[in-house]
Amino acid sequence: MLSSFRTLLQSVLDSPNGAARRPVVDENNESNIQGLYISGDLTGAPVVKLAMEQGNSVALHIAAKSDARSAGEDEWDLIVIGAGASGLNAALVARDRGLKVIVLEKGRLANTIEDFPEGKWIYAEPESVAPKGKLWLDGASKEDLIARWRDQIETSGLDVRTDEGVNGLEKRKDGWFHVATAKGNYRGRRVMLAIGLRGNPRWLGVQGEDQEHVYHRLYSPKHYQNEDVLVVGGGNSAVEAALTLAGTNRVVISYRGAEFSRLFKDNRRKLDAAVAAGTVRLMLESRVRRFEPGVVEFESGERVPYSRAFVLIGAEAPTAFLRSLGVRLENDWTGNPLAALAGVLAAFLGLWILGGKSGIAAFEGQPLSGGLLAAASFGALCWTAYKGNRFAFLGASFVVCYSIYGVKGGDNAEYWPYHGWGHKAVSFFNRPWSFWYTVLYTAAMTVFGARAMKRWGFDKKDRFQIWRYVSLIGFQWIFFFLIPEFLFRWAVEYQWVGAKLAADPNFAQNAWRSYGIVYAWPLFFYTFFGAPHQVWFVWGVLLSFVLIPVLALFHGKRYCSWICGCGGLAETVGDQWRHLAPKGRTSVRWEFMNTIVLWFAVIVTLLMLGKDAVAVFRKPAELGLNYYHLLADVWLVGIIPVTLYPFFGGKVWCRYWCPLAKLMHIFSAAFTRFRVSRFAIHSNDKCIACGECSRNCQVGINVMDFAMKQHELNNLNTSCIGCGICITVCPMQVLSFTREAAGAGSGLVTIQPAA
Repeated sequence: MLSSFRTLLQSVLDSPNGAARRPVVDENNESNIQGLYISGDLTGAPVVKLAMEQGNSVALHIAAKSDARSAGEDEWDLIVIGAGASGLNAALVARDRGLKVIVLEKGRLANTIEDFPEGKWIYAEPESVAPKGKLWLDGASKEDLIARWRDQIETSGLDVRTDEGVNGLEKRKDGWFHVATAKGNYRGRRVMLAIGLRGNPRWLGVQGEDQEHVYHRLYSPKHYQNEDVLVVGGGNSAVEAALTLAGTNRVVISYRGAEFSRLFKDNRRKLDAAVAAGTVRLMLESRVRRFEPGVVEFESGERVPYSRAFVLIGAEAPTAFLRSLGVRLENDWTGNPLAALAGVLAAFLGLWILGGKSGIAAFEGQPLSGGLLAAASFGALCWTAYKGNRFAFLGASFVVCYSIYGVKGGDNAEYWPYHGWGHKAVSFFNRPWSFWYTVLYTAAMTVFGARAMKRWGFDKKDRFQIWRYVSLIGFQWIFFFLIPEFLFRWAVEYQWVGAKLAADPNFAQNAWRSYGIVYAWPLFFYTFFGAPHQVWFVWGVLLSFVLIPVLALFHGKRYCSWICGCGGLAETVGDQWRHLAPKGRTSVRWEFMNTIVLWFAVIVTLLMLGKDAVAVFRKPAELGLNYYHLLADVWLVGIIPVTLYPFFGGKVWCRYWCPLAKLMHIFSAAFTRFRVSRFAIHSNDKCIACGECSRNCQVGINVMDFAMKQHELNNLNTSCIGCGICITVCPMQVLSFTREAAGAGSGLVTIQPAA
């Protein structure tokens, strides 16, 4: 049982991981090892032009440092590892700025591009972005591009050493890096890794795979004529290779899956045509057992003759190499969970003693001791978290979030260890903690919202994102801060709402109900009970069952990403961790939980509405209300999701537990099913499978799968909230909210280049 629990826990902890783990870098692409920079495909630059831009930025950042030009005779200011677009551009820019630079490459110049078939066209996408740096780039064949780059290197005198892979990299106590290769040792002030994701082709791991006629790359397909060719793999690279070879050879494709689920729409069409024409034979649900000379044996026992075999099943990301250097990777769960738990308990124990409400004689009168214990324990959690201990980070995050929400209930309604003292301790200037909580919430949304607006709006030149963050921050300030805390009171005092309402205590003394102006039931759970004034009741019905469905008809669940304060905190404070949203089919299945919460809300609401008429409802209604408040209003909307922002992205509550999000999903899905919905995301034929859309989806949708197949993405097949970040990050302008814009693809096949 313990083993099963550990397996389940590990699957949850690993759920944010995408296809490739990226190293953690700062805004200048510097890793946790000072002086070691990482650029290109490893850090999410999916096309040549963007990889070049990263390399240019890193070089300029390094060149601006006061000690940038400090290399001696046998030393280098910058050692660049990897001679792809990012590495070469960085090296050229750094050399142009007077730095002493060397480039080490284990293969050939621009190795990934070099491996493409003859005549492959390289597109200078995205067209809206101008090339930055010194490296030449324009639309060209791979041969012309590489020839241009060779000329630039020779003309500039840049020292590029190919066929010299790095065997060791170490930063020594003197602050200099020592790089070891089979041909020599190098000492450098700074190092830039630009090695890409595709340097190590993945192997099947079967007998005979190392034979001379079994390859893991396709180069110069025109060299193969009238041969029996086996291609193993089910991705676009494998299918494109098979289609290229099928013109002059007899080709068999072996794929372990029952269908090709990751193909571009155009590749799917071409493959179907080739199969129908008999130029390609498919072997689905087949697995190679071993390669023998001239014959491959499958696990089914079938034996197929071959002259050449190409195993094209992807590449291994260099995670082992990065870990060997001490580079921190995203979502690395480091540290001891039990030690972190002990730190959390020690912090709370200290706070319990500090509050003087323990009732234990030994602890009474020891507030200083308690305060020191709490401060030391929490400080230790924060310090070890800063040093990379992820479990300590989780513990520190829980202490903060539990404390914020644990004292929110009011005097004597706090949670342990704050019961009886916590609320007063954080109530200042005759204002309760609930007020200061709203101030803190609004300030956090404003500061982090401005940061997110810059990141997605101004930096990406995307007006949609600018207005989205303006909307989120504006709704928070007006409807969730100014109105309930100030304007409602003034509206009553100065009779802006009319003399009758201003004089009605059931209206005038319930400013908290003004949250229901925008928060619809069941998110604002108390809309219909607790003796609401008829104004609030009528508005609640109109908002929840008229306006929300209309909004869902035209905009799906965009309420979550444009209006809602809960979603607003996730989109602002949680934005920096959006890439850590749980991914995969299992994480999607977890979304059933918000259906349970919605039904819980419906049942409790009906019981509360009927308890005065049916006596038997009274006790279960009160019990249900208490449990709903504790579970949903405190733990599921507050403590747990905000604690988990840095680990599972900001949309934990919205995606898994919010009953209003589920209600809108039901409305939007129904409209889509009946083909009246006006909300969907469409794609054209320019997807390059870079994965940026899926990586940055806060609700964990595999957007890339829809884009590759040019399938419509809506609320019938996903939990999309319409934030549009997938559209913003796409380097090829594949995605759009309008079918017309998405249909404007060039029809050209674009490669995913080397970094």
